[in-house]
Amino acid sequence: MTKDNSPQMASPAYRLPALDTEFLLGDSMRGVRLQLEYEKAEEILRAWIVRSTIVVFGSARVRPYDDSADPVSTVSPKQTAARPRSGAGFWYEQARCFGRIASQRGGALNVDGKARDNIIATGGGPGIMEAANRGATEAGAPSIGFNIGLPREQEPNAYSTPELTFQFHYFAVRKLHFAMRANALVVFPGGFGTLDELFEILTLMQTMKMHKMPVVMVGRSYWSEIINFERLAREGMIDQADLELFSVVDDAEGAWSELVRLGLRIGPRPPGFPSVQP
Repeated sequence: MTKDNSPQMASPAYRLPALDTEFLLGDSMRGVRLQLEYEKAEEILRAWIVRSTIVVFGSARVRPYDDSADPVSTVSPKQTAARPRSGAGFWYEQARCFGRIASQRGGALNVDGKARDNIIATGGGPGIMEAANRGATEAGAPSIGFNIGLPREQEPNAYSTPELTFQFHYFAVRKLHFAMRANALVVFPGGFGTLDELFEILTLMQTMKMHKMPVVMVGRSYWSEIINFERLAREGMIDQADLELFSVVDDAEGAWSELVRLGLRIGPRPPGFPSVQP
């Protein structure tokens, strides 16, 4: 009589490694998980021929002027406990307007197998992110949502292109994807997350770990009170030349005009013009 081998068949050691979630989610496979998060998004972006992006950052907490008129707004009740003061609706509409303008004028509408340039890329969630994705949708263009797993369980907004809506566990990999195809960064009013992403890009450019690109902060009255860049320069904490790494404008149209003035590229980058250094 053949001895029963079901204990061997059921053993975790016998599982194929690629199908063993307990193994894949263990400490020893953290490097593999980092690679998987990078490779999955990269493969899809290449298939869509996404050559470059315009990254839009800003608060997840802002709402449209009239939430009741927008039944598909994806702001979770968990995210409404603390809202910005008056003016947030204005910034939502400006981000929406910018998403539409940039998609119409920047090359995101290219079809017939041509590379797409300056596609709107956001963090994929509500608020300013939703608004920018929404504007791109209204222009008939695809847009990207780089979502991240958070304690408040961020869900993707209803406007990022479904096939370009990603979810990350690791902030580091998400930040890499934000940076590596970026032709420009446009930053609307926001809090800790927005400031984190803004200073990440400024630091990469300041330290020459990333190519120089236009960085435009929208909302002169907001940013002039939130960060005193001039004081940093006066105290010698940054160089005076570092103040030229960014511009500040008042609204969406001003943001687009400034990007064009600063030489926003539409088309392939020059040979040897890297995205992010290894």
